[in-house]
Amino acid sequence: MLGASDLNYLQGDIWQVRQQLCDWSEFAAASERIREAIAAGERVASPFDALAICDSNALKRKAAEIYVASEFKAAPRPLAPARAAARDKIRLGYFSPDFRDHATAHLMSGVFERHDKSRFEVSAFSFGPSSADEMRKRLTAAFDRFLDVGDRTNQQIAELARDLEIDIAIDLNGFTEFHRFGIFANRAAPIQVEYLGFPGTTGAPFIDYLIADPVIVPDDQRVHFSERVVRLPHTYHPYDRTREIAEDTPSRASLSLPESGFVFCCFNNNYKITPDVFDGWMRILRRTPGSVLWLLRNSEPAAANLRREAEARGVDPGRLAFAERAPNPQHLGRHRQADLFLDTLPYNAHTTASDALWAGLPVLTRIGEAFAGRVAASVLTAVGLPEMIARSQPEFEDMAVELATNPDKLAAISAKLANNRLATPLFDTELFTRDLERAFAAMCERYRLGRQPEDIDLAPIAGSPPART
Repeated sequence: MLGASDLNYLQGDIWQVRQQLCDWSEFAAASERIREAIAAGERVASPFDALAICDSNALKRKAAEIYVASEFKAAPRPLAPARAAARDKIRLGYFSPDFRDHATAHLMSGVFERHDKSRFEVSAFSFGPSSADEMRKRLTAAFDRFLDVGDRTNQQIAELARDLEIDIAIDLNGFTEFHRFGIFANRAAPIQVEYLGFPGTTGAPFIDYLIADPVIVPDDQRVHFSERVVRLPHTYHPYDRTREIAEDTPSRASLSLPESGFVFCCFNNNYKITPDVFDGWMRILRRTPGSVLWLLRNSEPAAANLRREAEARGVDPGRLAFAERAPNPQHLGRHRQADLFLDTLPYNAHTTASDALWAGLPVLTRIGEAFAGRVAASVLTAVGLPEMIARSQPEFEDMAVELATNPDKLAAISAKLANNRLATPLFDTELFTRDLERAFAAMCERYRLGRQPEDIDLAPIAGSPPART
């Protein structure tokens, strides 16, 4: 028989499963119950589940603090004395289960390879599923030291990092799948940093810094982050500019798309699609005759539910098309058959937004309040397309219809993206790596001087390419 403790976070888990299936039969009531329970301090949803439930940094911090206080008892140990700056390189430790064919690895691989090895010694602590794919091989070669630690306990991994005198432990996972957040509760390094994998605050007293940018965390939102916020000058979102795009473009017919008509697309995971998001998409389709919406097929039940929801909103379910999962180069290549990417809120496109832009497909987003709802705005700003950021739902829908019905305006946006793609910070992996290293160096210098962590705002490197407007 299940006890009360076994039911912790169950409501959030059920909500997430329903979202994966696009089953919205109890969406409004369940979402409201969960938000109220989080506000009341109840263990009702994990921090990851909370990402798509609301657009409030304050509520998401509350969910994270509840989870961390319950599940991870900090066990700080005395830290080794600061090492002299002139004696050693700064020792970075990246911790992740995703050093394999995974979105995190695709984003970070170019950064790992470009770290300045004369200034930084870089170690990988891998604890995810075993893998022998090409990405794992590439990453193994990129690090000074690649450690497979999946068979060790959290405490043992933290002790290994301390034995190796890691200066900065970077968690690339947060509360996402296969996380080992307990490593950091055991204090793996004098400086512990949250980055990339989890788009929000950890609520953990043992995480010192969170890496963001001015769009992701504006000044008035810093108070909702338990960590000190480090804002990179352009975007927090990395990208490997060597990503391969398949040269061959599949035909529309092979992709189950009509031979003519405007193609809106969204390749976000289905759980990011809320009833409100879908309502907006269907209004857009009704205002643009002959258009279709091309989505990722996470499962056949989800696809069937979305077709049914379209019909309930007066849209022919045949105007929804579904893309099967495909190898990354082929996935990027098929973006050429879409005309405009439509984003979701409160959980934006992240990797999917930068992938679309890398493939030359314009992205239209609506910016939210919370971290997870501002990422697409960050990457659009960094590629010089701030005009593709809507501030309200009506504006988002009007912009989508205008771009779909005004070919010259869309062509101008596409041309601007093509011109900016390699001339702005978003896809400048070298520039991004130098900015990230400057952030790490600033953290390390404060520690060596015996100072507490503080917010850090990095200015652009002199002469670096601006985000064109």
